[in-house]
Amino acid sequence: MELNQFKITVVPLRGKLLNYARKLTDDSSDAEDVVQEVMLKLWNIRQKLEEYNSIEALAVRITHNLCMDMWRSKRTDQVSLDQVPVVSQTVNPERVLEGNDEIRLMREIISSLPTLQQTIIRMKDIEEYETEEIAQITGCSSESIRSNLSRARKKVRDIYLKIKMSET
Repeated sequence: MELNQFKITVVPLRGKLLNYARKLTDDSSDAEDVVQEVMLKLWNIRQKLEEYNSIEALAVRITHNLCMDMWRSKRTDQVSLDQVPVVSQTVNPERVLEGNDEIRLMREIISSLPTLQQTIIRMKDIEEYETEEIAQITGCSSESIRSNLSRARKKVRDIYLKIKMSET
């Protein structure tokens, strides 16, 4: 498989693999590392990729295996029981309500944004789309997406802080 064919066939899988790796690792930087390693592995076996029925299935399997390897390696760092903090077995209803109020407040703040900013912040921060994917879906440039996302986040932060300051 030549470079152009690799770009057409394998590179578009990156976003999907990154989302999958994020779900398995719960860490964006670990997920990024895994996906980079997957892309390198696929590049190294590019001459044999045509033997596989589904390159996507292979890429997902490699991603899964690398994430599991990473998880296992982190898990081997065992901590003695003396170092483990004791967590209360009861749920604090007050904290649950506070958390629900914060979520409701953030939803209301995001809903107050202009439609494009609402869409972009939801796609990026909630649905975890990549900037390029959002650009393709919305028809905006990547720079425009980053700019709108930055403005939306700043506006959300400003409104949130204003509300919190008025509560005290």
